[in-house]
Amino acid sequence: MSSNVRLQKTFEGLNGRCALVPYITAGDPSVPATVALMHALRQAGADVIELGVPFSDPTADGPVIQQAAERAISRGVGLRKVLEIVQQFRLIDEETPVVLMGYANPIERIGQAEFAVMAGKAGVDGVLTVDYPPEESEDFTRLLTEQGVDTIFLLSPTSTDERIAKVAELAQGYVYYVSLKGVTGSAQIDVADVEHHLQRIRQHVKIPVGVGFGIRDAQSAKAISRCADAVVIGSKLIQTMEQAVQENAGKEQKDKDAAAVAAASQWLAQIRQALDN
Repeated sequence: MSSNVRLQKTFEGLNGRCALVPYITAGDPSVPATVALMHALRQAGADVIELGVPFSDPTADGPVIQQAAERAISRGVGLRKVLEIVQQFRLIDEETPVVLMGYANPIERIGQAEFAVMAGKAGVDGVLTVDYPPEESEDFTRLLTEQGVDTIFLLSPTSTDERIAKVAELAQGYVYYVSLKGVTGSAQIDVADVEHHLQRIRQHVKIPVGVGFGIRDAQSAKAISRCADAVVIGSKLIQTMEQAVQENAGKEQKDKDAAAVAAASQWLAQIRQALDN
């Protein structure tokens, strides 16, 4: 069940389509470009946007997202700036759900209760905190729910039935299934294995299940869409933007930003087309 209107409305309105959920790191390729990038991804077919909160020790992230976080941190992007970015996005787009994905430390620095209020006011729809296990998240979930913000939880191939049942008890919006053991950006994805695990998860979880990690192109996205309610793509999208930045290395920042946003939009549109076909 969702406490958030935007997420619930989005998934209810899919009508059999698979949701497309791009992940980007707030502040990369730049702070000013992030809001423009979010709008461009929406126009390219994103249903939900996962906005990464830069953190200095992102244990679940591979080198591509780690480097994006380092670039964003070097520009002074922290959790408060991320919330400002969401507020700016909401000035134009009041419909597209935005889910923050990050780690406990920045939230603890602000305080869970204060963060929940700030997230609700900023227009955040969901929060996925990698290192808040469900067994320790009941108070945090309640604080977010009071602000109309969903708590998103991770499950993985190694999740026990007990962990799945606990996630099913608390989770809102959707559940994020990590399709591979390891970190983001890992290479190979076994669709049959994903399908097997999703069947087990759905014995407990009655809300949508998205799949991420290892989805790098239209072919893998389309294969996963046959068994998942949403596909989440991050590392390859960030690589695509960084390549555009490097190809425009001698130009001004605004030109590099424009190239990155255009490259991301074009690449995501191809994924959307593959899913819809």
